[in-house]
Amino acid sequence: MSGSPGARPSANPWARRSWTDLGPRLVSAAVLLALALSTLFLGGYVFAATVGVVFAGCIREWERMVTLRPTSPLGYAIIGVVGISGLFYPAFGLLGVLGAGFVASVLAALGPRAPRLWRVAGVVFFTLVIGALVGVRGSAVWNVSSLTDTGFWAGVFLGTVIVITDSGAYFTGRQVGGEKLAPDISPGKTWSGAIGGFAMGTLAGLVLWLVIVPQSPWWIGLSLAAAISIIGQVGDLCESALKRRFRIKDSGDIIPGHGGLMDRLDSMSFGALFLFAVGALHQGLDAAALGILVW
Repeated sequence: MSGSPGARPSANPWARRSWTDLGPRLVSAAVLLALALSTLFLGGYVFAATVGVVFAGCIREWERMVTLRPTSPLGYAIIGVVGISGLFYPAFGLLGVLGAGFVASVLAALGPRAPRLWRVAGVVFFTLVIGALVGVRGSAVWNVSSLTDTGFWAGVFLGTVIVITDSGAYFTGRQVGGEKLAPDISPGKTWSGAIGGFAMGTLAGLVLWLVIVPQSPWWIGLSLAAAISIIGQVGDLCESALKRRFRIKDSGDIIPGHGGLMDRLDSMSFGALFLFAVGALHQGLDAAALGILVW
């Protein structure tokens, strides 16, 4: 009897989690995806400048998080140097990016003592990420053969695994729920979301690998996709731990439905560092994309 005491109401499985932020997330994701693909395709200074500007935004959020104050003139100087660091890659290679990062690190070390180590650590980390991303893409510019450029496809491979992992974790976690993954760090993350994101991201990476480099062993593509998916989720947890350390909910509010740039790029940052390291160790610093895709 429907009205009897103790009877359980029928549950709508799609009502288990709030989906009110889905619309803004989808719109923001579409805009970011279009920007990423177009600049990745164009390569050269366009991609390098875009990466620099985006991670200068991350440094701005980092500055406000670790200093707990509005951005100072010194902070803007640090942001500016990091912002142009990517532009040094097409002309001077990875050493140019690292040189700009060194200058920004010196500036960070000149600041107040309390947040000094955090400031320097942020500059070093984000400079390395910039170097990794432009290193994966390489210095090639758009031409009629861009769609066969290993740098373009290495970037697409990285982005696909990260985006599908994040999306899979979001939808699986919201729908399935269950035991929390790391309640003391990020109460919203669940084991179901982590496993779902890993499975979807790895599968998407493998399928793409089989399409773009069918001559390379499938198990290498599977291994790289799985590693990127796991490392990306670890990066997400690391950023959550830092936000908890500094008692903030989001690193910023520039991206509707996602929060700040750091919130959106934490997984990508860790994944890029890993993938560039693999490619560089395999084929050298100047041929990272080739080292990623060709085995």
